[in-house]
Amino acid sequence: MKIIPYDKIVEKVAKMCQEANFDLGQDVIEAFQTALKNEKSETGKDILEQLIQNADIAKSERVPMCQDTGVSVFIVEIGQECHVTGGSIYDAINEGVKKGYEEGYLRHSIVDHPITREKSKGYNTPSIIHIEMIPGDEMIIHMSAKGGGSENMSSLKMLKPSDGLEGIKGYILDTVAKAGPNACPPLVVGIGIGGNFERCAYLAKKSLFRPIGHRSERPEIAQLENELMEEINKLGIGPQGMGGSTTALDVKIEIEPCHIAALPVAINLNCHASRHKEVRL
Repeated sequence: MKIIPYDKIVEKVAKMCQEANFDLGQDVIEAFQTALKNEKSETGKDILEQLIQNADIAKSERVPMCQDTGVSVFIVEIGQECHVTGGSIYDAINEGVKKGYEEGYLRHSIVDHPITREKSKGYNTPSIIHIEMIPGDEMIIHMSAKGGGSENMSSLKMLKPSDGLEGIKGYILDTVAKAGPNACPPLVVGIGIGGNFERCAYLAKKSLFRPIGHRSERPEIAQLENELMEEINKLGIGPQGMGGSTTALDVKIEIEPCHIAALPVAINLNCHASRHKEVRL
């Protein structure tokens, strides 16, 4: 049995929150560089160059790459032989977010009441926390700082099984087209297919934690990811919606079994600042 102290989780999470906002992952930087080589629009090229420069400034000066420092979303894989001492995993993560956002001078974007808009006093908490049990004694904490603009343009629909693959593709392309510049492209498009109403939304979110360029292990889904990437980039929305051939940096799909009468599809858009970090304890 591995023992993981509460305070260790707090410190690791606090560091992750700052690194997610200051240090854009190498997978995203490389995707920018590849897009810059392939972009046909001069305006699009200029914007991609600015995004690369912005990421460099954020990293070197330890400042957020975007003023929207996001909702802190966690997927925590906990080994069955792993035990947290000194408090709950939920409290430890939220305390780590509070510490990280406060010490890193990161914007607090959470309101306590979704209707009255009363401001949260919890320093960007509570976080969104998903727990998955896994074999072994390791804890893997995945964190994303998810911006509000791209989240607002996300969508979920309960399609009919008769809609089939063409219905799925049409719905995804329509969602991206309607999002236009509002989700701050070039996008990472996360898609969940199957499960049920709430599960497909989680699958879409979970897909965004995969590194850019990481294809599904299922050949037919990997092929669909590539096809959708090509079709999305033909929409002409381009970097920051200013036109061009780079509307998406990547498309990721997660699927699960579902009811015979259902075809749930969720689309979770991520802006160009695909901020995700991982730590193993």
